Amino acid sequence: MPANRDRVHAAIARPGFIATNEGVELFYRDWQPEGAAGNGKTIVFVPSYSLPGDMWAYQMLPLARQGFRCIAYDRRGHGRSSDPGGGYDYDTLADDLAGVIEALDLSDITLVGYSMGGAEAVRYLTRHGSARVARLALIASTLPMLAKTPDNPDGIDRAYADAFQHDLMTDYPQWLADNARPFAGPDASQAMIDWIREMALRTSHQALFACNETVNRGDFRDELRDIDVPTLIVQGDADVSNPLELTSQRTARLIPNARLVVYEGAPHGIFLSDAARLTTDIAAFASAFVG
Repeated sequence: MPANRDRVHAAIARPGFIATNEGVELFYRDWQPEGAAGNGKTIVFVPSYSLPGDMWAYQMLPLARQGFRCIAYDRRGHGRSSDPGGGYDYDTLADDLAGVIEALDLSDITLVGYSMGGAEAVRYLTRHGSARVARLALIASTLPMLAKTPDNPDGIDRAYADAFQHDLMTDYPQWLADNARPFAGPDASQAMIDWIREMALRTSHQALFACNETVNRGDFRDELRDIDVPTLIVQGDADVSNPLELTSQRTARLIPNARLVVYEGAPHGIFLSDAARLTTDIAAFASAFVG
């Protein structure tokens, strides 16, 4: 894959923050095993649309205790990162991810992307190459293409995006209240749902709108064929946000070295509904030998 590292000039600006070459500060967490407990494996987590890196807590904590170095960051406009007012296209977001990887000088990583974050991870690989990435895990991703078009007739009609954007500009808290339970699943506690909603409510409205447009325009059908690292794809068959037949099943057919694992009955918020199983699957995948 072509490398474009000349595009990225990032450095640690202060504890917990990486500054990109355009002055955007990205907050990150770097949870390392204590003492000699580490196994030498590093996992980098890319978060969901609307959520910061905190969403990965129930994977990162047990994985760090198992010996993995776990790193998660907040996308621009999300969480504690800068709200720069722009740069929400996939190329710039992939460059932000490259900045995190470069500033921390990471290599041989397992790159894990959830929902929109899966598309950012793929764009990182096709834009910056796989020299630093050993494996890719795509969790309930938006790939390869969500929008309905003449050459993607089974996609999601534009009316759904328009309805969400209307709610975003008029009563986003109510939209979250209406959709949080289908997202998290029937067994999630109300406290857990409240936690997710509170994180989403702290995200920049401009970032929410712009990222939604980016997801709606995304088309990775050709790009996925260029992925040259082993890939794990995980999704629930009760995902109402990114239907399995439209996303992960098609993605698995396009990536040359991909394995699809379907969780029966799992919703879109699989990192909550099936947290322990997902953690186990990520650990096994990150530990696998790559020849």
